[in-house]
Amino acid sequence: MADLKSKFEAAIANSKSLTERPDNGTLLKIYALYKQASTGDNTEKKPGFTDMVGRAKWDAWNGFKGTSTKDAMQQYVDLIESLS
Repeated sequence: MADLKSKFEAAIANSKSLTERPDNGTLLKIYALYKQASTGDNTEKKPGFTDMVGRAKWDAWNGFKGTSTKDAMQQYVDLIESLS
């Protein structure tokens, strides 16, 4: 797990220096995997109807409910590597 954690932290750093900005769907997936890996299952209240960005982020994160921290970290690392 320590090796995966270091790869995850490196991927976080790499995500800030991607050559191209990913599309919105990919950005939401990056966000959701990061939150799932670092925080766990989404237990926050769903944002109101007028907060479209907040709702999209909440829905994306909630889509990974039940995914283990280890699996979320690995998926995050794989996604960032595929974009680099």
